Amino acid sequence: MSADTRLGEPGGGGLAEVDEPAFAGVVERHRRELHVHCYRMLGSFEDAEDTVQETFLRAWRRRETFQGRSTLRAWLYRIATNACLDLLARRRPEPATAGEVPWLQPYPDRLLDELPGVGADEPEAVAVARETIELAYVVAVQHLAPRPRAVLILRDVLGWPARDVAELLGDSVNSVNSALQRARAGMREHLPAERQDWTGGEEDAATRELVRRFTDASVATDIPALAAMLRDDVRCSMPPTPGLYVGRDAVVNNWVEDGFEGMTGLRAVPTAVNRQPAAAFYQWHDREGAYLPLTIDVLRVAGGSITEIFTFHADRFPRLGLPERLPAAGPRRSGGAK
Repeated sequence: MSADTRLGEPGGGGLAEVDEPAFAGVVERHRRELHVHCYRMLGSFEDAEDTVQETFLRAWRRRETFQGRSTLRAWLYRIATNACLDLLARRRPEPATAGEVPWLQPYPDRLLDELPGVGADEPEAVAVARETIELAYVVAVQHLAPRPRAVLILRDVLGWPARDVAELLGDSVNSVNSALQRARAGMREHLPAERQDWTGGEEDAATRELVRRFTDASVATDIPALAAMLRDDVRCSMPPTPGLYVGRDAVVNNWVEDGFEGMTGLRAVPTAVNRQPAAAFYQWHDREGAYLPLTIDVLRVAGGSITEIFTFHADRFPRLGLPERLPAAGPRRSGGAK
């Protein structure tokens, strides 16, 4: 059988006779969506990459078990979900606590753009896809125990029927429905109160202007100007560095204690991460004769104020497709970070 799109569709037959190159060609077209699924489960871009590789390896070794009774896509999701649960059992037997997720990593929008498109006539599906990749959602998910986490993502994000989730987990439909209710309650404890109106599609002009002012003030290290843009209950974290700062005063005091106000030679490059506005910061190094990566700020904006800031270290720049350095010459870029 050739590696065509009929493989894995009802009536398309099994995979037992497919050679390895043909098999790879069939499963590779699902890589990005499986990677995003694993990322939601794990909160780590790199762990998600490892798990997708493990998924494809398990799928190849067990290819004779696929007989076309379900789609190839659903079969791969089953394997990927179990691979995530196995990884969580080995590495993170306990979920996140106290709002902190030290293993959290950002997901670049340029890779999210590779996902299969959702039709314009499906606004609810578009909203779900966007909201469930934002960092606040990913953080909230990490506070759930692994199995309820899987139930929530399979049911509420992927839209799987309860009976299919029960079959995947080797559980009853009643148990799955109970786990879903517990998971939803747990999410409400960790998601922002204004979540119902925190997105709404593309950034509007007011949000873009706020991000521009924030990044300009950051490059200028103008703490009073930055403070004026923060909501009273703003949250700020810098995974994997421990520490979650809640409230404008706590965030500003942390910036002051870290010596941010005295920093010089900053430039910023605007970008987008997890469907949120972000800015990558660079600092001038005389010895290198260039601006080198410093940090990246990912912002959540609601009600005309900045409500959350996730700051990631320079080691994330390559994964995000950001330049390794900026030359001395060239126009100033707008952006901002701590």
